[in-house]
Amino acid sequence: MSQSLHAVVVGAGIGGLAFAILARKQGLRVSVLEKTEQLTPVGAGIQIPPNASRIWSQCGVLEKLKKLSVVSEATQLRRWKNGELLCTRTVGEALDERWPWLVIHRADYQRILVQEAQELGVTIRLGSNVHAVDFDLGSLTLGSGEVIAGDIIVGADGLWSSLRNAILGHESPPQETGDLAYRGTFSLSALQALNDTQVDELCSKNIVTMWLGPGSHAVFYPVRCGKEFNLVLTRPDNLPPNIRTEKGNLSEMVALFQHWDPVLKRILSAFSSVLKWKMLHHEELTNWARGNVALLGDACHPSLPYQAQGAAMAVEDGAALATLLGLYQQALHRNGGAEEASKILTIPKILENYEALQKARTTRLHLGSISNQHLYHLHDGKEQEERDRILRATEWKERPIGEAEAFIWIDVRYQMAVVGRDTISDARVKWDRMISQLDTNE
Repeated sequence: MSQSLHAVVVGAGIGGLAFAILARKQGLRVSVLEKTEQLTPVGAGIQIPPNASRIWSQCGVLEKLKKLSVVSEATQLRRWKNGELLCTRTVGEALDERWPWLVIHRADYQRILVQEAQELGVTIRLGSNVHAVDFDLGSLTLGSGEVIAGDIIVGADGLWSSLRNAILGHESPPQETGDLAYRGTFSLSALQALNDTQVDELCSKNIVTMWLGPGSHAVFYPVRCGKEFNLVLTRPDNLPPNIRTEKGNLSEMVALFQHWDPVLKRILSAFSSVLKWKMLHHEELTNWARGNVALLGDACHPSLPYQAQGAAMAVEDGAALATLLGLYQQALHRNGGAEEASKILTIPKILENYEALQKARTTRLHLGSISNQHLYHLHDGKEQEERDRILRATEWKERPIGEAEAFIWIDVRYQMAVVGRDTISDARVKWDRMISQLDTNE
């Protein structure tokens, strides 16, 4: 087999681009089909935790991301009413400093990935809306009637994935979580114009600040090298079921947070406009793949963003799948043994192992986000007081095996398993085990 495998990716979001970059570095031909006529990132700030920054380091993209981001030194939890500091979590000395926790503007993130993909030779086609998928032929039909075939088709088409519906054989929309988010960004100059020493002090720190309150929480951090700041405010969802996003009412938002920490209230006064986003997720799918077609990212495991792991999981998916396919291609090319290799190794088998590698982990993180939703949104009372006591007393020591902290947010073993993962190494181990099993069965 002299020709490289051709991967066709549906969707040019973070996960689709991550797969495209890593697959191209493995020597695959990659085409990305994006339905929009212009790439316009949704959202504002986004976090890149160490499990994702490790992947970007391994494929040579991290330094480009760092030039337009901020290295976060810690995440702080504060009480909603007065800003009292409850807990500070750093990345920890056990992680290599080469894999920092970054905060970045989503537009910068996507733009860097698009440029990297194109420089590597990835073909990105805009205005390419997929109308149908043929699992037998391994092809896609666009709205224009054009048919595009690939050795592997990757559904990275997000929360409202059409390929998810096709793989499952029925409509499977995401479900409401009960929360919505106000999102917006501020320039540093707009915040400095408030002439507030406490706001200025907060803006001088390279940290993620969170205020925990009854039914709501707020997240504030710098982006674009500290020249802008991102703010997300969550609240109980009051959007109609069929509305995903709409322009927010500033007066409504300010009224909702009027009794919160005065520092946060002063930051809110700098908002000129705000958007409301319904927050959705999906239960674990029965399967991620069918034939030579597989899903990744929000197409197969959308979750609440309450661990800053949504995009990171998509990057992990892309890295895991690209690594397995790269090793598969190497096996096909090795010593010209394509025909022999293809008898025992198939793309559906690769996709089966990809799903086995990723699914349990993404489900665990999905449930972790739901757990944090409860942690963040406790109403004042005995349970909240106990939560605050536990957070204040956190010692950041790993408990003996079999013991766990009251909250995963302060559980060192859990956090290290999340942010300390080496996805590419895990994929290589998975490959070796798969080959070993094949040898045993011969």
